[in-house]
This record gives sequence, C-alpha cells and structure tokens, in this order.
Amino acid sequence: MRSICSVVFAGIFTTSGLIFAARAAVAQESGTSDLHRWEQEAKNVTILRDDWGIAHVYGKTDADAVFGMTYAQGEDDFNRVETNYINAMGRLAEVEGESKIYQDLRMKLFIDSVEIKKECAASPEWLKKLMNAWADGLNFYLAKHPEVKPRLIQKFEPWMALTFTEGSIGGDIERVNLGTLEAFYGKVPMSQIHVGSDEDDEEEEPTGSNGIAIAPSNTVNHRSLLLINPHTSFFFRSELQMVSEEGLDAYGAVTWGQFFVYQGFNDRAGWMHTSSGVSQLSFYLETVEKKGDKLFYRYGKEERPLETKEITVPYKTDTGLASKKFTAYYTSHGPVIGESGSKWLTIHLMQEPVKALMQSYSRTKAKTYEDFRQTMELHTNSSNNTIFADADGDIAYFHGNFIPRRDASFDWTKPVDGSNPATEWHGLLSVDESPHLLNPKSGWLYNSNNWPWSAAGSSSPKKEDFPPYVETGGETARGLHVIRVLQGKKDFTVDTLIVAAYDSYLTWFEKPISALIRAWEEAPAHQTLKAKVSEQIQTLRAWDLRWGLDSVATSLAVFWGEEMRRRFGGESKRAGVYLSDYICNKAPKEALLQSLSDASDNLAADFGKWRMPWGDINRFQRLTGDIVQPFSDTGPSTPVGFTSAVWGSIASFGARAYPGTKRWYGTSGNSFVAVVEFGDKVRARAVTAGGESGHPSSPHFNDEAERYSTGKLREVYFYRDQLTGHTEREYQPGR
Repeated sequence: MRSICSVVFAGIFTTSGLIFAARAAVAQESGTSDLHRWEQEAKNVTILRDDWGIAHVYGKTDADAVFGMTYAQGEDDFNRVETNYINAMGRLAEVEGESKIYQDLRMKLFIDSVEIKKECAASPEWLKKLMNAWADGLNFYLAKHPEVKPRLIQKFEPWMALTFTEGSIGGDIERVNLGTLEAFYGKVPMSQIHVGSDEDDEEEEPTGSNGIAIAPSNTVNHRSLLLINPHTSFFFRSELQMVSEEGLDAYGAVTWGQFFVYQGFNDRAGWMHTSSGVSQLSFYLETVEKKGDKLFYRYGKEERPLETKEITVPYKTDTGLASKKFTAYYTSHGPVIGESGSKWLTIHLMQEPVKALMQSYSRTKAKTYEDFRQTMELHTNSSNNTIFADADGDIAYFHGNFIPRRDASFDWTKPVDGSNPATEWHGLLSVDESPHLLNPKSGWLYNSNNWPWSAAGSSSPKKEDFPPYVETGGETARGLHVIRVLQGKKDFTVDTLIVAAYDSYLTWFEKPISALIRAWEEAPAHQTLKAKVSEQIQTLRAWDLRWGLDSVATSLAVFWGEEMRRRFGGESKRAGVYLSDYICNKAPKEALLQSLSDASDNLAADFGKWRMPWGDINRFQRLTGDIVQPFSDTGPSTPVGFTSAVWGSIASFGARAYPGTKRWYGTSGNSFVAVVEFGDKVRARAVTAGGESGHPSSPHFNDEAERYSTGKLREVYFYRDQLTGHTEREYQPGR
C-alpha cells in the first residue's frame, strides 16, 4: 500500500532514451497496483467538455473531482502544469540552464522539500485525500499519454501540491530581488548584474485585477452581481468546473496545476482576488559580526549565531547536469537575501503552506458570507484583497488577509533595524482590525489594485482608522474610472455590468491632455515645433478620451503617453508624484510638445503615417502554445480596442512591439472575465483569452479571440442540464 505522502525524486535526463528509461522505471515502480487504483478512481469521475472545450468535472467525492480536474488540466496544457511546479520547487535551472540558478536558489531558501514532506504527512486527513487525488490525476494522465514527454517531473507526489498554494501570478517570495541575491551569494558586483524591471525607472505595466460587487439594491433584478476580472499574463489559468456529491460545485479560473478554483463562484457565492498594496512582509537590516570562524547577528543586547543551511542547485549544461552549492544564512527573521551597505538584508514573510492550501480549497465550498468569513480566519491569502458576493444579497470587501501587527512608528515600506526588538511582529491583525466592508450603503464596492479608501465611495473605510502599513499604494487611474461607472447608478444587470467592465474612457489622459493643449496654445506662434504638431493637437482637442478600434486619437495619445513615461517616469517616481501630475506641474512645456512630435514620428516610421487607427496597431495574437509567445506581423491577429490599464482602462491589454514587429501584441491584462448574478439560481457569462486549450491543433486554441477582443461574453453552462445540446464529449479519465 502506498503512503499517502510517499516520495519519489525524479531527475532530469539529457537524452530521449534516458527519459524513456526513466518513465519505464517509474511505471515499473508504480506497478499494476497504482494503475489499477487510478482506473478505479477514474470510474467515479465524468468529464463533460462543452462546446468551448471547457471541462465540467463530476465526481462522487471531492477527491474524485480533484482527480478528474487535474487529469483534464493535463489534457489541456500539461506543459504549463508541470512548469508551475518545476518553478515552485526551485528546479527551473535543471531544464532551462545556468541562467535560472538564482531563481531556484530564491525558491529553495523558503521551500525545503524535506520539511514540506513532513508537513504533508501531518496535514488533515481530508487534505491528504485531495493531495493524493491531485497527484493521481496527473500521473494517470501521463500513464495514458506516453507521447507526452515531461521536461522534468516523471511522477507527481502529493507533497508537491504544498509548494504552490496561493495561485497568484507572483507570490511573496518573488519580492526577493534576484540581483541583490546573486550579488550576495554569487559574490558578484551589482554593476555586473541586470537586476530586472523592479529597478528600472520606467513605470511597469500594472498587474493584478478588477473586482466589483453590486448589492441587490442597485440591480434591476434585486440580486447581487459580481465582476471577476483577473489581470495576469495570458493563458496563466484554465477555466473549468468541479462538482462532487459532497457539496463542491465551483466554477472559474484555475491556476494551471492547482486543484482549487482560484477566482470564481459556486451556486451561492463568488469571490474575486486582486493584488493588494498591503504590507504583508518585512525586510530587516541585520548587524552581522564574525567571531572566530562563526557569524553572529545582533538582537537587542544579545549576539545570536546565524543559522546556516547548505543548498545545492542543479542546472542543465550541454554535457549533462552540473550543480552549484551555496551556504544560506538565516536569522530569526528569515533568510539572508542580500546586503545593504554594511548590513545584511533578511525577509520575514508568511510560510504556512498547509493552512494556505486549506484556505484556498475550503473557500470554494463557502455558500454564505459567514462561511466565507470563517475561511478568512486562516489568514493565509497573504498578498490579495478579496471581493465577495452571495445569493443572500451580501457583498463584502476584505483587505489583505495576512497583516502582521507592528509598531506603527517605523516606516515599514523600507527595511527596518533587525537588531531592535521593537521591530518584531506581534501576531496578525484580525479581519475586524483590517479594512473591511460588508453591505456598504453605497450599494457597490470594488478594488482595482488601488487603496481601499475609495472602495465604496463615501461608504469606504477611513484611512485614519488603520495603521499606515495596511496599505502602501495609492489611487490609480483605473480606480477613478471604476468609481466613475459605479457611482450613482441603480439599475445594474448582467449586461450593463459587462458594459461597465469595458467602458472605454481613459481617465489618465484627463489632465495631461489638457496640459499638452495649454502648452501648445502658450507656445510662440513662430515656433517650428508648434506648427509641426498643430494637426495632432486638433485631433486630441476633439478627442472624447475614449478608446476605439477606429480611433486615431487613441493611437496618438498612447504613443505620446509612452514618450512621457520614458522621459519622466523615473523622475516622477523618485519625486513621489504620479506621472500625470508631474506632467501637469513639473515637466517643461516644450518637452510635452517635443514628446508629441516624437510620438508622431514614431507612428510614421512604423506605419507610414501618424494617423493610424488604434485597432490597426493593438492586436491579440496566439500562434503557438509556447509559454513565451512569439509574434509576427505576417501572422493572423485580432484587433483590440482596450488599452493598457496604465491609461485608466478598466479592461486591460498590456501590449507592445516585439523584435521584428511594428504592431503591438498583448501578453497580459484581461485574461479571464466573468459577470455573475446570484439568486435562486446562479447565472454567469464569461470569456477566456484565446481559448481553453494550449494545443494549436485544437479548435479551442483560439476560438474565443474575437469575443475576448470585443467583450462579447458567452453564457456559462453552470448547471448540468444547460450542457444539453452544448456537450462535445462526455467521458471518464483514461477513456
């Protein structure tokens, strides 16, 4: 009998022959008993693929549903499933080479497989069953598809599920800067390291999501509504439904390889996560001294010895596997992740994989606000805000879910003195102590990765009621836009909430375009630059600040905005001023006009003229199933009207030109959109970027591209009788 958290360590082999041998060895080790058990599990599962290729998985137990949904995920995109766990376990360098060594080291500083296996063995029995079923479903998929060649993981083990428990596109561990990590552990000068976009001057493409909940008092049908709109890299999650006879009935976006619906709904309630500005972790500056052959760090009046751990990172080379060994250092706060001046830098963050997986799964079965609130008491959804709505008419906002209680006299946006005991955490803020809304008088609430102080208009939480570390961000152009479409409106329906989610107004340009026009008006009449951009100014003067496929003004404004970001993004960030305000109040007026001239020249150079309709530039394209997408101006693509969220577009499409292209191609932003109405029965409409399948040969690889680009959401077949006439295939796993 196999232990429920048994372990098989699978390596990587450099030739197809060795890979085949490894698979054969695994199959022999598993023997007929594992295969027979998987086949018995499969008999308890039915998968219905609807006419969009979406899997609706039905099982007798929750474990059966998990088994079936991981099998279905393997069918749709095994590469993304496996890659997520290769990354989560800190093993990317084994398949991608030396360049990933420090990314793997970063993961291994926190993810220790020996400890994870112990936690797996000690986890609750119900969770063990789910982890076991998770591994079984993926292993059964591999057993039934010998043509699929894993990059690394020849056999999935239940403990692996605990290495990736939250579902966000970038977890807390990714706050550790790879440049400073390499400089410290690789003993490489920072001047020789490219530290990444987090150190760049230019403003980054906004990630995160939109979540909106509307109370019954503001809807035509007197039922609560929920907008689920994650902004991630495209194809980061699948769309599916999992149902059991034990009360599970969840639908929505599932991060590849995980066994819970991350953002979605059941028949009574729905939840949407957005990236939070909460300070959920702390950086510490440690005073380290060497005495003899040992290292100590100062803590109050004490000198404590640093703990050490040997970490080996294998990596792929042209001749096979090599490895690099590191001595990792730890204080009571956490691992050493770099150096700042004469101090060593450590990070303290949440490390509760079992509780995190319990919370991620159990919230999918919560049918009421009280049920959902109970899951929040686990406090492991660390980097997210949550928007909630249910069939009882409740709407709610939860700000963060892991907020350490700290001394508010310290600036927690910067590293603090690790030798000072006053900088320690003192437990966590409760839900009631954190920004939180339940049924606000406004009748609506939202979050768009902005601060919570505008979450429900005049009904919002008050900044002065909370310590400053509960929110480190600010308002955004997108947040202002959401307020604009929600405030004062009482007649929402599913259709009008969809319209609101795709409202075309670009809030960011309100003040900067006015400043640009003023700069032109005030420029001397004889100035050559004024004459050169005269027609462009008239185009922008007549613009209603709305994006559109045929809009020349959108193209001109976006290209001008990008020029302003390049010129002044770094300066505005260092000054602590929003770029839009910096443009209006600090940027030289001539620079505004020169940037418009340069934007026009760039358009003309790329497309032959500056009068280019936005839809001819901004495109959605999916040519291959590669995780990193290639793009080509000669390949088929679909015009997209909505822009980057930088400019205040609620529907987000992060696009740019790539080597060899003039057109801009999107890789992030709206990845899944659903609008849900709760009542006696749940009703929903949704769309996924591109399509459900990761296989170019599948009819569902790109069948949603046009709907995605136009916001024409399709009906969700939530109830089994809705699948009548909309089922392409009904089968059991392995058949």
